[in-house]
Amino acid sequence: MPLDRLLKYINWLIAVALGLALAAGYTFVYRPLPQTSGHIAAPIQHSAKITRDRLGVPHIQAGNLEDALFLQGYAVAQDRLWQLDALRRLAGGELAEVVGRAALESDREARRLRMRRLAEQHAASLPADLLPAFAAYARGVNHFIETHRSRLPVEFTLLGYDPRPWSIADSVLVGLYMFRDLTESWRSELQKYIMLSAGDPRLVGELFPVRTGWEPLPGSNAWALSGRWTASGKPILANDTHLEFNIPPTWYMIHLQTPAVNVAGTTIPGLPGVIIGHNDRIAWGETNLHYDVQDLYIEKLDLSTGRYLFRGQMEQARLEREVIPVKGEGGVPWTNYLTRHGPVWVAHGGQTLTLKWIAAEPGAFDYPFLLINQARNWQEFRKAVQRFVGPGQNFVYADVEGNIGYQAAGRLPIRKNYAGDVPVDGASGNFEWEGYVPFEQLPSVFNPPSGMIVTANQNPFPDHFPAPVNGNFAPPYRARQIRNLLSSKRGWRVADMLAVQKDVYSSLAHFVARQLVEAYQRRGERNASVDQAIDLLRRWNGQMEKGQAAPLLAMLAFQQLKRAFAERAAPGQGGVYDEPVSAVVVERLLRERPKYWFADFDQVLLRALLDALEEGRRIQSPDVRRWDWGVYNELTIRHPVGNNLPWINRYFNVGPTPMSGSSHTVKQTTRRMGPSMRFVADLGSWDQSLLNLTTGESGQILSRHYKDQWDRYYVGESFPLPFLKVEGDELSFAPLQ
Repeated sequence: MPLDRLLKYINWLIAVALGLALAAGYTFVYRPLPQTSGHIAAPIQHSAKITRDRLGVPHIQAGNLEDALFLQGYAVAQDRLWQLDALRRLAGGELAEVVGRAALESDREARRLRMRRLAEQHAASLPADLLPAFAAYARGVNHFIETHRSRLPVEFTLLGYDPRPWSIADSVLVGLYMFRDLTESWRSELQKYIMLSAGDPRLVGELFPVRTGWEPLPGSNAWALSGRWTASGKPILANDTHLEFNIPPTWYMIHLQTPAVNVAGTTIPGLPGVIIGHNDRIAWGETNLHYDVQDLYIEKLDLSTGRYLFRGQMEQARLEREVIPVKGEGGVPWTNYLTRHGPVWVAHGGQTLTLKWIAAEPGAFDYPFLLINQARNWQEFRKAVQRFVGPGQNFVYADVEGNIGYQAAGRLPIRKNYAGDVPVDGASGNFEWEGYVPFEQLPSVFNPPSGMIVTANQNPFPDHFPAPVNGNFAPPYRARQIRNLLSSKRGWRVADMLAVQKDVYSSLAHFVARQLVEAYQRRGERNASVDQAIDLLRRWNGQMEKGQAAPLLAMLAFQQLKRAFAERAAPGQGGVYDEPVSAVVVERLLRERPKYWFADFDQVLLRALLDALEEGRRIQSPDVRRWDWGVYNELTIRHPVGNNLPWINRYFNVGPTPMSGSSHTVKQTTRRMGPSMRFVADLGSWDQSLLNLTTGESGQILSRHYKDQWDRYYVGESFPLPFLKVEGDELSFAPLQ
């Protein structure tokens, strides 16, 4: 074939391939983008509209709450339909049906927890005042699905399936998934149990303190300042929730306006209303209380028959049978026993353990956020929060009258004869829950004399609390740093809160660094390579900044110290110990240096330093001066489907990018989790409030709102949250004739 004809043929093939690629891109990726202007007929009662601002946030104006929630469901489906479907499948143990065997173990764990069964049960007994709201939201999602079957998001095309209709139970399931994600204290119980079986009970007990004596009260991960601290004389409320990084993000920004309510903030896709935000009178934030609402029971259970012992009598566990659909394989049989304490959960050392969980109790799902959205003052806010079941949360409050408040909420079990920190005998009947802590006894503060409420997941329960307290409470480092920063001046403005939210000073790592330097100096021995490391630590200011070597050295040494203390308490189990409060344990032991732990703590410190240097040289560079904390703390947010596409996956993902911060800084950042949103409410001027997500409002790759918030998020900047004055594209809705 002549060369010119061959070139023409190749060019023709390239043109055809390009044309087909463009056509496919248009059909499967561009066409599913949401309609943001024009007119749509919908099954609503009154005319309504959705205005999309410059970030693509839906501002919904409707004649009543049901219409607004219908349009909320519709708007979320426009932006995040595949996330909605993936979330309910992940929560209910139905993901392997569309992605294959890779999700089978995840599905088994969800079914072991009976997530779909619980969702169906709770949906059937949902409080009557919630049914219309949840039904309206589901209708909105389904209206979008039915009117867009031919142009669904690209993930459905890539995985080859269509979404089934959304249900009220699906929304409950999403709520239960967040409940599960924030309450996994059973892991700590099993961890402590394993270490006790191999070690010294006294020393192991010291590794798992419930309270440290350092708790600034109350507790969570948000703060509120009264007008005495602010430039405007009105309160400021800030909240940045720390969750696992995802793309699309965990949160979705929304604004709902009806004659009865005007509320804006963030929600979880699948749930109606606003979960964190403000209306025209109050603002609120919340984060995890970390109270223990799970218990493991050691059962005398015959797995061949399901018969088990309880208080001297044999009982019959219920055998539950299911088939887990697996893409390309048909169904995989699955069975499990359900006892009075809960499902069979784990086996350890020849023992069968069951899991009791508050979310599995009758009436364990309520949803107070629609009432919170409409609350006008502290009394109405607390009345709404009183309905909250779980996961246990800390609610921070502020209002336009100048008040600030804090309220712990959730259904918290009262235990008798045990603390809930290790698995207990299920056969005796001596370790049962005896009701729940009354709401009136839960920690609560209104207008404290300090004019400041600072919270960061620490233990908020006083020493004299009437019920035994147990939980995975966080160390006090973030709370102390927030309070120190906020107390350093007056005249705070909304934008100033961002500087607090992105603060990366670690008093723990700084303390460890100083301990290492002092121990090395006391020894008097010199080593050129160690001298370089000590010099880095001596000159370091405790900031966990990317591009620096000292943060990495200090944290690697901390990990070695934590392991050394765990090995001393339970030989051979050092790798098991991974408690949030371990930082406090390490610091206390280094300060007090009790002889029954180690005769020579300096030797322990120097061994940790040498091991840290060896580890760092292995993972980064032989030259400690070239180490980089940001590279060690590097973040990649991977799209669950797009990441598997060759050549183009980087367009779906974020990163890899170096990150500042650590698990003990106000900007709590690891390679897995970090601030999932940043919210600052200005009670003096609502339109000055700030809100941003990690990446963007949309889950669709070709949307300009897929990653448009990432650059500002990364540097700790934010965006105004329009409330009184909203501008953007308008999509109007008219009732069906």
